[in-house]
Amino acid sequence: MAPEAAAAATKRKLVFVTGIGRGLGRALAVELAKRGHNVAGCSKTEEHVNSLSSLLSSIDPELSHSLFTADVRSDSAIAEVAKSVLEKRGCPDIIVNNAGAINKNNKIWDVPLEEFDNVIDTNIKGTANVMRHFLPAMIQRKHGVIVNFSSGWGRSAAAQVAPYCASKWAIEGLSRSVAKEVPPGIAIVALSPGVINTELLHSCFGESAELYQSTETWAPNAAAMILRLTADDNGASLTV
Repeated sequence: MAPEAAAAATKRKLVFVTGIGRGLGRALAVELAKRGHNVAGCSKTEEHVNSLSSLLSSIDPELSHSLFTADVRSDSAIAEVAKSVLEKRGCPDIIVNNAGAINKNNKIWDVPLEEFDNVIDTNIKGTANVMRHFLPAMIQRKHGVIVNFSSGWGRSAAAQVAPYCASKWAIEGLSRSVAKEVPPGIAIVALSPGVINTELLHSCFGESAELYQSTETWAPNAAAMILRLTADDNGASLTV
């Protein structure tokens, strides 16, 4: 990495993370704060937001974090969050679209309609909602990185998780397409976080999910990688 890129990676940044209340989002937020970065983000569960807010405040009192209770499935809710962040904190340097949902293991014809819609609305529409309301400010600023969490199942397929696979394949295509739309200085990256022991993994792997790395073990590597991303990574499909 060039010296100027290394300097940029260590500069204090504002990172916006969706699905910040638990799992990968929470672990990533804590790691970013430990590294001296300001965190903003949203979760649909107020209790999770309040808990994380207290934890982040205890890590470094000099940092300033902005957490919101909002569901990425709601375009109007994300519009309000984006307006508040942009007006009070400025444009994030990095946005991590982490919020995700998975269907219970089932053949596609047995997946309830509401469950299917939740996966699509969270994983695809939620990501699009965030980009819709933050990208114009990034483009005006001529700087920023958006990381859309994909999956190994966004590049391969498995039985009984067809809605999830479809949504993550969509993230790959969405990210590559938007990467062709943004001007120089902006990067849109599809990032597979790898296989981590989360509630989502338990949903499809059961108890064997515990054989995989914890979110706390994953977070340092993920944070380091995300903080190193630059405009040169635009359009890339990467894996932590």
